[in-house]
Amino acid sequence: MNTPRASGIAGKVAIVTGAGGGIGEHYARELAAEGAKVVIAEIDEARGAHTADALCAEGHEALFVATDVGSEDSTRNLAARAVEAFGGIHFLVNNAAIFGDMKLESLMNVDFDYYQSFMNVNLNGALLCTRACVPAMQAAGGGAIVNQSSTAAWMGVGYYGLSKLAINGLTHCLARELGPLGIRVNAIAPGPTGTAAFAAQVPDATREQLVSHLPLARLGAPRDLGAACLFLLSDGAGWLTGQILAVDGGQIVRA
Repeated sequence: MNTPRASGIAGKVAIVTGAGGGIGEHYARELAAEGAKVVIAEIDEARGAHTADALCAEGHEALFVATDVGSEDSTRNLAARAVEAFGGIHFLVNNAAIFGDMKLESLMNVDFDYYQSFMNVNLNGALLCTRACVPAMQAAGGGAIVNQSSTAAWMGVGYYGLSKLAINGLTHCLARELGPLGIRVNAIAPGPTGTAAFAAQVPDATREQLVSHLPLARLGAPRDLGAACLFLLSDGAGWLTGQILAVDGGQIVRA
């Protein structure tokens, strides 16, 4: 029997968006391994169903719900399905974002319709999912939310960095607004992490240069982020809210 690494996770209901692969899938697996009932919210139905089926085959409780985080109706359906299946919602991980296949354009040149649809997923998606889930979290007596930021938020790198800086601001605002309801809101800002999405966006030479400048000179791994996510959701972080936790090998150091 595995020894729990994070108190207050077992038996709780957790929604993880964008959990059909990459870091989101790892978050879902980490939560399931700690005994949480996990809802896989994913727009790619094949990938989302595969993740949920794999977790169930391993003896965990998991449910796939096809979800477009940029749609209010879809996020409301997500919350309703989670409550129907598992009786409530305690945790929300707002991981879904456009990254691996995003267009590489400057703020001055990006097609504005694309920019708006991009921000609708990367920023508004976290807000819509939160709005949909908070009533059930409040009914459960409180809970915790983890938003997925990025060190790009502090690096001035185009509309992706802008969307993640906005996620930091959203985290701060929601922490103040939801704290009185017993709901904590924090964020993780990953540095360069070895995922398929990162490999698709960052050429080998750039990747090597990034790593060479890190105090802890290696690419991050999903397990590094998973441990941080478990902590932020756990009872161990019970007096911690409104914080952006950089898990980045020392890429960003702020006084």
